[in-house]
Amino acid sequence: MEARWLTPEQLAAWVRLIGVVELLPGVLDSQLRRDAKLTHFDYYVLSQLSEAPGRVLRMTALADRTAATLARLSHVVQRLEARGLVERFPCPEDRRATNARLTDDGWRTVRESAPGHVETVREYVIDALTPEQVSQLAEISEAILRRLDPDASLYRRYDS
Repeated sequence: MEARWLTPEQLAAWVRLIGVVELLPGVLDSQLRRDAKLTHFDYYVLSQLSEAPGRVLRMTALADRTAATLARLSHVVQRLEARGLVERFPCPEDRRATNARLTDDGWRTVRESAPGHVETVREYVIDALTPEQVSQLAEISEAILRRLDPDASLYRRYDS
């Protein structure tokens, strides 16, 4: 089968997307490490717990919400547990499962670090775009995510 090479316009779009995918995580990590001693993924885990009913999720559900393997998530949660931000306990409905709960210190950490995180997102993404481009970014991202996440498990819950 012969490769379907990208046109110059497609290649330019692809290279720019890869640039964003590669550079943005470092920017988000730097701000969160400086302000909250968290990685962006740590913050994402804490924020997902903060949005859950009772601030509790099964580890498998948390892995789904963060697109993490259980092994990676367990390692991160163990580190957050050592800081007193999360606690794990057996799931009352299924003793084979483990739940993760955001502690009061974890909730405080999310609340205190959210303003700086949002400012960084605004500075590097939202404020760089016109309102029309923000809408286009949402549409473009959704088109790509429909291929990557057909069940919309990572993003549908944020639709208004």
